[in-house]
Amino acid sequence: MKETTFWETLPRPIIGLSPMHGVTDHPFRHIQKKYGDPMLIYTEFVSVEGVCTGDVRILRQWLYDESQRPVIAQVFGHTPDWFRQTAVALCQMGFDGIDINMGCPTRSVAQRGAGAALIKTPGLAQEIVRAVKEGVRDWREGADVRDCPDIPDFLKEGVQERHRALPLAARKRRPIPVSVKTRIGYEEERIRDWIPWLLESEPAAIAIHGRTLRQAYSGEADWAAIGAAADLAQGTETLILGNGDIRSLEDARERIARYGLDGALIGRASYGNPFVFRDPATWTRPADPYFLLRVALEHARLYEASFRNHERYQFSPMRKHLGWYAHDVPSAKSLRRELTQTNSVEDVVAVLDRYFAYRKQWEQR
Repeated sequence: MKETTFWETLPRPIIGLSPMHGVTDHPFRHIQKKYGDPMLIYTEFVSVEGVCTGDVRILRQWLYDESQRPVIAQVFGHTPDWFRQTAVALCQMGFDGIDINMGCPTRSVAQRGAGAALIKTPGLAQEIVRAVKEGVRDWREGADVRDCPDIPDFLKEGVQERHRALPLAARKRRPIPVSVKTRIGYEEERIRDWIPWLLESEPAAIAIHGRTLRQAYSGEADWAAIGAAADLAQGTETLILGNGDIRSLEDARERIARYGLDGALIGRASYGNPFVFRDPATWTRPADPYFLLRVALEHARLYEASFRNHERYQFSPMRKHLGWYAHDVPSAKSLRRELTQTNSVEDVVAVLDRYFAYRKQWEQR
C-alpha cells in the first residue's frame, strides 16, 4: 500500500510559493507563510556538487523553521550519486519533500548539464530521479549522513545538529516524496517528448514553468503546453502544477481550471506582497496603508538575525526585498532609493523613521 505524504493531504487546487534563486531564502519564506500562508513552500535550489565538495553556504541555504511546513528542499546538479547522498542529508534534516530542479535557465547551470539542460538528456534526468528516491529509501532503512562518503565532516556535523533540534514527528523515518520542477522545452516547446520521460520516473509532482530555457523569463508563459502535460499525466499518480506569469490568486485558480491542472506556483507576484496568497473573498487587507513597510522591517530584522553570524554575511541581498515592499506607498520612488542603500537593520529603522516623520508633517498640512 502506498504511504500518504503531504501531497495527498493538501487541499485542491494546490497553490504554493515557487522556488526562486536569490529570493526564497528562510526569512522570505517565513514572512510569506506568516502573512500569505501558501499551501507549500520550496527552498532556493542547492547544488549537490556544492554539498559534496564542501560549499560553506549550504547550511545557510537549508535553514527553515517549523512555520514553513510543508517545506520542500530543492536541489540541482548532474551527478546521480551526489543526488543520492544529498537526499539522505535532506531527509535527516526533516524536510517534507525533495524537489529536483530541471528548469533553471542560467547559463552557468545549464553549461554543466544541470537545470533545464537535463531536458536534453532525459536518460540522465531519469537516473537522477531514481538516485534521489534511492537516497530516501536508504534513509528510511536506517542510513544517515555519516554513511555518505562524499559529504564533508563539517556539513555532516551541521546536519546532525539540525536533526537533533527537530520535533519528534520530523525526526521519524517517514516517506519523503520526490518531485521535479522543469520547463516546457530547451530551445522550443517539447512537452510531448519530454514529460513522458519524467512520468516514467513516477515523481509525486511535476511543476512546469511555461517557457523554454532559451526564453528564460522573456515573452509569455505557454499555459497550453502546461495543459498538454496535464493531459499526458492522466491516469498516473503524478500531480501537475503550472508556473509563470500568475498575477493573483484568482488568476492562479482560473488557469488551473482552464488547463486541467492540480495546482499552480506563484513566483514574482509574491515580491513584497505575501497577501497574494490570501483569498479576497474571505480576507480583508489591513487598513494601515503602511502595513507592508512594517512587514519590511520585520523581514529585515529576521534576515539579520538569521544570517549575521554566517561566513560571508552581507545585508545587501535584503535590499531588493525592501524596495519591493515600498512599491505602492506615497513618495515610493525616493523611499525605495534610500532603502536600497541600507547596510543594516539600524539603517532601515533610520530611513523609515525619517519617512514616517515626513509623512506625518505632510498629512498635517
